[in-house]
Amino acid sequence: MKKTLALLVLLAVTGVASTPVQAATHYISGMGGISRMNNMTPEESYQGAGGNSNSNFDLGSGVNALGAIGCDYGNYRLEGEVGYQQNTLKSGISNMDNVLQYYPQEGSRYDMRGDVSTLSLMGNGYYDVHLGGGVDFYATAGVGIAQVSFHDMNFSYNYDPVTNALYDNPNPGYNDHATTLAYQLGAGLAFPLSQNVKLDLRYRYFATTDFTYTNDWVDASSSSNTPVASGINSNIVSHSALLGLRVEF
Repeated sequence: MKKTLALLVLLAVTGVASTPVQAATHYISGMGGISRMNNMTPEESYQGAGGNSNSNFDLGSGVNALGAIGCDYGNYRLEGEVGYQQNTLKSGISNMDNVLQYYPQEGSRYDMRGDVSTLSLMGNGYYDVHLGGGVDFYATAGVGIAQVSFHDMNFSYNYDPVTNALYDNPNPGYNDHATTLAYQLGAGLAFPLSQNVKLDLRYRYFATTDFTYTNDWVDASSSSNTPVASGINSNIVSHSALLGLRVEF
């Protein structure tokens, strides 16, 4: 499946690069901005000594950067794009059975640390509407692949049931990655700064299909202190506001 997705993206990018020079204006673009990632609600197949585990992760604002090379045919464009996005993990809700043994309140939100990032390779299409004065409104859609990575994810604090107190969590965080299909939709405005340079303002909706990663966090209820491996299904959805430049050549 992953090889098929990679081949589709490669064909899209190759198609852009191999377009006859006389048929289109070529350009490169770069954009950056802020993003907001929707909460992650993993579907877990995990059952430890503490019971079944269901979680909801709150991912805060983050940064987003895109770089692309493409061809402009007048009213439509085709391009290949590389993107990177990183969002901080703020907090989570656990509905683990007997969670009071390990965390202060069942179902309550607790602080977490770490971040989630995506590295994407996309083939995009655009439709431009010329508004006059060199200003364009456009709509865009794209499909490709994304590698979703988890960096140092863990609870910020642990709970001591004896002293009824919280203390900094000394345990190492969780790290893993998974590759999956991704797609995006967007709309924007482009303003001319010179004959070959445009200022580009865009809204971007980005999402992945479901992917599976391994949960190897240490089960707090286990005396062996060994990781518990299990499959977890989730996906990524984000919204971004981006600003950048498009340079024709």
